[in-house]
Amino acid sequence: MQHHEPDILHNLRTELVGWRSWLDRAVVLAAAALAGLLVVGFTLLTQQALHLFGLLWAHAPWALFVAGPLCAAAIVGFTRRWLPGAGGSGIPQVMAALDTATPPERYGLFVSLRISVAKVLLSSAGLLAGLSIGREGPSVQVAAGVMLAARRWLSARTVISAHGLLVAGGAAGVAAAFNTPLGGVLFAIEQLSRTLNQRSSGLLIAAIVLAGLIAVSVFGNLAYFGVIRVPALGWELLGPGLLVTVAAALLGGLFARLMIASMAGGADRFSAWRQRWPIRFAAGCALAVAVIGAATGGATFGSGYEHTRALLEGDGGTAHQPGLFVLLKFAATWLSAWSGVPGGIFAPSLSIGAGVGHDVAWLLQRPELSSALIAMGMAAFLSAVTQAPITAFIIVMEMVAGHTMVLSLMAASMLASLISRQMSRPLYEALAQLQLRRLEPVEAVPKAQSEEGASATGASTPRRP
Repeated sequence: MQHHEPDILHNLRTELVGWRSWLDRAVVLAAAALAGLLVVGFTLLTQQALHLFGLLWAHAPWALFVAGPLCAAAIVGFTRRWLPGAGGSGIPQVMAALDTATPPERYGLFVSLRISVAKVLLSSAGLLAGLSIGREGPSVQVAAGVMLAARRWLSARTVISAHGLLVAGGAAGVAAAFNTPLGGVLFAIEQLSRTLNQRSSGLLIAAIVLAGLIAVSVFGNLAYFGVIRVPALGWELLGPGLLVTVAAALLGGLFARLMIASMAGGADRFSAWRQRWPIRFAAGCALAVAVIGAATGGATFGSGYEHTRALLEGDGGTAHQPGLFVLLKFAATWLSAWSGVPGGIFAPSLSIGAGVGHDVAWLLQRPELSSALIAMGMAAFLSAVTQAPITAFIIVMEMVAGHTMVLSLMAASMLASLISRQMSRPLYEALAQLQLRRLEPVEAVPKAQSEEGASATGASTPRRP
């Protein structure tokens, strides 16, 4: 069989004549830039929310026990009444939209521009209430909503599908939120879609990278947690590293299983209370989180970024209580997610994993290995929770500029994911299946309502009692 080399001139003429395809590419890249800007704005807003919360905690800590529950109740009430698609992490919603059971006209139940804007505001309000949530998971849904909105501006014969835009948007959210373009690309392949359309994959990857570059241009080309300083690693890390990995994997698997069970609901009293009085339940969860935060001197409030960075820099201070911090941050993160307030678990998971690594170094009295064990704990716990080991180790490696630890982080992530799979189903896949319960048969939905869902309205689904 004879093979012919590509005709360069012919291909060039085809590209130049097909101006509409170039316009489609420009639309996608413009949407990616807009998605990156929105995630950057989201980041700045959450930073401001955390700053205001810090002022409240410093000057009137008693007020948190009133303001936190009231704020959480208001957020959940608004979300359930107007935008049920904005609740939770955001990643399960994107996965639900990508599911083959979801027709394109129903994407608006899970992902839309309207939901993206609400997600930014509601998640920031959750941090203002002191809940243990992150912005990284919500950033996936935020960016996906922006990218999906660009579909209406593409030509009818474009090769760029809504599915591809959702995948690129979700990955762009990770790239911009963590300042890790490579992590965003791998997240798209490993978590959102096993494959990318060959004809549009280059453009979609360029969109992911562009969103990450927007974040870099604003915040600088800096690692999320700074540059990790570790000594030359040898066989002496094997025992402590294995201990950190197994401990983080067991905790991560337990966390994923607990999250799935609590979100799915059961016959227990708390699930019945959550189903019957969701707003009161959210207030109760926020009050419990406030009590936990007060018991730890404020260490468990918020995403955990400051605490994790302090541990990596070897300055955990009195705020870190070995053993106790990990368990209480675990509980605060679970309660925050169970409350129904929009917010992610990526950053809190990293904080819990960092605590595990620090505690093992403290227990073994090996402070010189502390930074390395903290990084391994972060990768292992995140991998155990998400069961996406490649994404986990790449994100942690880029976040701490720990390129000297590539093999250690990879091994920790792979082993942790393997252990977690024996304990729990994949968390995001299970939560996505719960999201799919909101789908009604397409033929039972009035035409006008279907069009409203397709145009990004999340309010078309009746509110559950």
